[in-house]
Order: sequence, then structure tokens, then C-alpha cells
Amino acid sequence: MRDKYGVAHDKYCYPNSDVLINLLGIRDSDTLDEAEAEFTAERYRTYEPSQQTLCDFSFEHLKHLHHHLFQDLYAWAGETRDVDISKGDTRFCTWTRIEPEAQKLFRTIPALADYQDNDELIEKVADLFCELNLLHPFREGNGRVLRFFFEEMLYTLGYDVTWPKISQQDWIDANIAGVHLNLDLLKVIFSQAISEL
Repeated sequence: MRDKYGVAHDKYCYPNSDVLINLLGIRDSDTLDEAEAEFTAERYRTYEPSQQTLCDFSFEHLKHLHHHLFQDLYAWAGETRDVDISKGDTRFCTWTRIEPEAQKLFRTIPALADYQDNDELIEKVADLFCELNLLHPFREGNGRVLRFFFEEMLYTLGYDVTWPKISQQDWIDANIAGVHLNLDLLKVIFSQAISEL
């Protein structure tokens, strides 16, 4: 039995299982992964953004996007987790600190408009992505919703985002390096992904 987040038998999973309780009643991890991929891809495809400014990119908006993507799968879509989780040696934000830490991070977003130099913007965006990833506010789906959030936010800043075709392990490695205060891999990903509209 795999234990992706190091919490084993928490309340989010079926008894004696590491499969997340889901609205589809799926009890097999691989089948749930496939369903997640299909449902979230369709929700992503049909998303209709509203006209926004940088000030609209709040923690509430991140929760809204998570609910949008995962509403077909989990009753808790869009809600912050209330268990502590980790992956490998990386321990994510203690669940009781998610809300206050999120508020601090999201307050920094409007200042992104002040960066005219592309390298400086990429540095700040990579740092923010790393910090928000460490927050890991949801029980599942953090990476997908974070990339979705950054696509929309960067579009508001006048950039198009096309993520480079890299493996999930490359994403993980870049985020782990960020945890250890090395943003170089995340900066490479963002420099490849971002182009001006």
C-alpha cells in the first residue's frame, strides 16, 4: 500500500486503505488517479475566468480553483486540510498554521506588478511558488491547482504560460531544491514557461 503523504490511515481515506474517500466510490488508487486526471482536465478545459486584477489572487481564489478542479471527486474540494502531511523528507505546513501563513504569502502578490525586469520577476515567482507549495493547503491536488493559479495570475500580469514537458519527478526535484533554498531549478522551469503576450 502506498502512502503518498506519510499520514497512513487518516480520516480522508477509506478504512484500512490509503485511497482517498471520493464521490465516485473508487477504492483502487490507480483507478482514482485516472479519474482525477480525466475529471480535472475537463474542469480545467471548461473553466471561464472572470476579469481580474492581481489583488483578486487571494487564498480564497486558490480555494475556488481547487473546488472547481476537484468538485466531481471530493466532498472537501476547496477546503484546507486538517491533518499534517509530508512527502519523503519534506514536511508541509502544520495544518493549524495554513491560514495565517497563506494570508502572509498572498499579501505579497500585488507587488509582482512592480517587477519590470524579467529575471527579477522569475526569481520572485519561483520563490512564491516554492513557498505556496510548502503550504500544501489541500489534502490532494496541490501541484495541479498551484500551476493553474500561476497560469491565471501570470496572464493577468501580461504573460502566457506553457509549462515545459518535464516529468513529475523533475517537478518534485525542483520543489525539493527550493525547500533547501536553491530556486535554480524552479527558475529554469518558469523561464521556459513564461512568455509575454
